[in-house]
Amino acid sequence: MHRFDGRVALITGASRGIGLAIAERLVAEGAQVCVTARKEQALADAATALGGPGRAIAVSGRADDRAHQAQAVASTMEAFGRIDVLVNNTGVNPVFGPVLEQEAATVLKVFEVNVNATLGWVRQVREAWQGEHGGSVVNITAVAGLRPAHGIGVYGASKAALIHLTEQLAQEVGPRIRVNSVAPAVVKTKFAAKLYEGREAQLAKEYALGRLGTPEDVAGAVAFLASDDASWITGQTLSVDGGIVLSGGGI
Repeated sequence: MHRFDGRVALITGASRGIGLAIAERLVAEGAQVCVTARKEQALADAATALGGPGRAIAVSGRADDRAHQAQAVASTMEAFGRIDVLVNNTGVNPVFGPVLEQEAATVLKVFEVNVNATLGWVRQVREAWQGEHGGSVVNITAVAGLRPAHGIGVYGASKAALIHLTEQLAQEVGPRIRVNSVAPAVVKTKFAAKLYEGREAQLAKEYALGRLGTPEDVAGAVAFLASDDASWITGQTLSVDGGIVLSGGGI
């Protein structure tokens, strides 16, 4: 498929894991991409693997840093002249345990990165290109934002807020811009390792499809929502969860 020929995507948190898989999928379908993340060398290596300057550029920085957001958007516009797709993939989950045991500053940081930064990226991309020309935004939320999840309640609450923000933005920025989200369950990445390491086989039995997710599973869903195949879909959250919600198992 060549659904993204002539189109440009900006993907946050894309030096590895889900973000990199999304970038790989969009590039495979013809897109040029800007990838962002905090670690400069890992990000540069990812951009090289994606095809180098003619196909991919890298802009390192913190996702919740407004100056970084502006720089990444400006660099993308300078390199490729447009931003058709924005994928907000960056997320943090620095704590594990009951929500009432977490420090207020930590909770604020989680919401700043997982929710408020997303709003900042959408604002920047809308002003630079999508407001006039249209486009698609896909936010990476989580099944933990759809129902309570043991030990990751703060993270889940931020993702629930992001799901609502997705719906609100879809209503406010249409019809030129579509905004949707993808809600994965446990995906085999370094980010989620503590949720499954040492008990993967046991956990997989709780999923209707009998396995945990892969970054490529999420990338396929994102590519669909970002493409014209989803041109009449906005404000929706697609669960990519192997059936865990249906089966009633733990996350």
